[in-house]
Amino acid sequence: MQIPHESILLRIFLGEADRCGHQPLFEALVLKARELGLAGATVLRGPMGFGKSSRLHTAKILRLSEDLPVVVEIVDSEEKIQNFLPVIASMMGSGLVTLEKVKVLQYGEKPETKG
Repeated sequence: MQIPHESILLRIFLGEADRCGHQPLFEALVLKARELGLAGATVLRGPMGFGKSSRLHTAKILRLSEDLPVVVEIVDSEEKIQNFLPVIASMMGSGLVTLEKVKVLQYGEKPETKG
Protein backbone atom coordinates (compact mmCIF):
# COMPACT_ATOMS: atom_id res chain seq x y z
CA MET A 1 0.00 0.00 0.00
CA GLN A 2 1.21 3.49 -0.82
CA ILE A 3 0.02 6.78 0.58
CA PRO A 4 0.23 10.06 -1.31
CA HIS A 5 3.21 12.36 -0.75
CA GLU A 6 0.69 15.10 0.09
CA SER A 7 -1.26 13.53 2.97
CA ILE A 8 -3.09 14.46 6.15
CA LEU A 9 -1.95 13.95 9.75
CA LEU A 10 -4.86 13.25 12.09
CA ARG A 11 -4.17 13.75 15.80
CA ILE A 12 -6.62 12.70 18.47
CA PHE A 13 -5.88 14.00 21.99
CA LEU A 14 -7.61 12.15 24.80
CA GLY A 15 -7.11 10.70 28.24
CA GLU A 16 -5.82 7.26 29.04
CA ALA A 17 -8.99 6.54 31.04
CA ASP A 18 -11.36 7.38 28.14
CA ARG A 19 -13.34 4.33 27.09
CA CYS A 20 -15.28 3.05 24.12
CA GLY A 21 -17.51 0.36 25.54
CA HIS A 22 -15.32 -2.06 27.50
CA GLN A 23 -11.93 -1.09 26.01
CA PRO A 24 -9.66 1.95 26.16
CA LEU A 25 -10.69 4.52 23.54
CA PHE A 26 -7.17 4.79 22.10
CA GLU A 27 -7.15 1.03 21.52
CA ALA A 28 -10.62 1.05 19.96
CA LEU A 29 -9.58 3.88 17.59
CA VAL A 30 -6.42 2.09 16.44
CA LEU A 31 -8.26 -1.19 15.88
CA LYS A 32 -11.01 0.58 13.91
CA ALA A 33 -8.41 2.43 11.79
CA ARG A 34 -6.76 -0.91 11.02
CA GLU A 35 -10.09 -2.53 10.21
CA LEU A 36 -10.91 0.29 7.77
CA GLY A 37 -7.54 -0.03 6.00
CA LEU A 38 -5.85 3.18 7.06
CA ALA A 39 -2.09 3.24 6.50
CA GLY A 40 -1.09 3.05 10.17
CA ALA A 41 -1.62 4.49 13.63
CA THR A 42 0.60 5.30 16.58
CA VAL A 43 -0.39 5.88 20.19
CA LEU A 44 1.80 8.24 22.24
CA ARG A 45 1.45 8.42 26.02
CA GLY A 46 2.35 11.72 27.63
CA PRO A 47 3.91 12.12 31.08
CA MET A 48 2.01 15.36 31.74
CA GLY A 49 -0.79 17.47 30.32
CA PHE A 50 -4.07 19.25 30.82
CA GLY A 51 -7.13 19.87 28.72
CA LYS A 52 -10.35 21.87 28.70
CA SER A 53 -10.93 21.40 32.44
CA SER A 54 -7.39 22.66 33.23
CA ARG A 55 -6.99 19.65 35.56
CA LEU A 56 -3.32 18.62 35.56
CA HIS A 57 -2.56 14.98 34.75
CA THR A 58 0.96 13.87 35.62
CA ALA A 59 3.05 10.74 36.01
CA LYS A 60 5.11 12.21 38.87
CA ILE A 61 5.62 9.73 41.70
CA LEU A 62 3.94 11.87 44.33
CA ARG A 63 0.92 12.59 42.13
CA LEU A 64 0.12 9.35 40.36
CA SER A 65 -2.50 9.86 37.66
CA GLU A 66 -4.70 7.17 36.21
CA ASP A 67 -5.65 9.40 33.29
CA LEU A 68 -2.44 10.44 31.54
CA PRO A 69 -2.63 12.24 28.19
CA VAL A 70 -2.70 10.05 25.09
CA VAL A 71 -2.35 11.09 21.44
CA VAL A 72 -3.33 8.86 18.53
CA GLU A 73 -1.65 9.83 15.25
CA ILE A 74 -2.71 8.60 11.83
CA VAL A 75 -1.31 9.66 8.44
CA ASP A 76 -3.14 8.82 5.24
CA SER A 77 -4.77 10.37 2.18
CA GLU A 78 -7.18 13.21 2.77
CA GLU A 79 -10.06 11.07 1.48
CA LYS A 80 -9.40 8.22 3.92
CA ILE A 81 -8.94 10.58 6.86
CA GLN A 82 -12.14 12.50 6.00
CA ASN A 83 -14.04 9.19 5.83
CA PHE A 84 -12.65 8.23 9.26
CA LEU A 85 -13.78 11.45 11.01
CA PRO A 86 -17.46 10.39 11.46
CA VAL A 87 -16.23 7.10 12.94
CA ILE A 88 -14.17 9.01 15.49
CA ALA A 89 -17.12 11.24 16.35
CA SER A 90 -19.29 8.19 17.01
CA MET A 91 -16.68 6.61 19.32
CA MET A 92 -15.53 9.50 21.51
CA GLY A 93 -17.21 11.97 23.79
CA SER A 94 -14.72 14.69 24.66
CA GLY A 95 -11.26 15.23 23.30
CA LEU A 96 -9.45 17.28 20.69
CA VAL A 97 -9.12 16.25 17.05
CA THR A 98 -6.77 18.11 14.70
CA LEU A 99 -5.79 17.81 11.05
CA GLU A 100 -2.74 19.14 9.27
CA LYS A 101 -1.19 18.72 5.85
CA VAL A 102 2.02 16.70 5.78
CA LYS A 103 4.50 15.64 3.13
CA VAL A 104 5.27 11.91 3.27
CA LEU A 105 8.91 11.23 2.43
CA GLN A 106 8.94 7.49 3.01
CA TYR A 107 6.38 4.84 3.91
CA GLY A 108 7.34 1.21 4.34
CA GLU A 109 10.63 -0.20 3.18
CA LYS A 110 13.10 1.95 1.32
CA PRO A 111 13.47 0.74 -2.28
CA GLU A 112 16.80 -0.86 -3.11
CA THR A 113 19.18 1.23 -5.17
CA LYS A 114 21.15 -0.26 -8.00
CA GLY A 115 24.77 0.56 -7.94
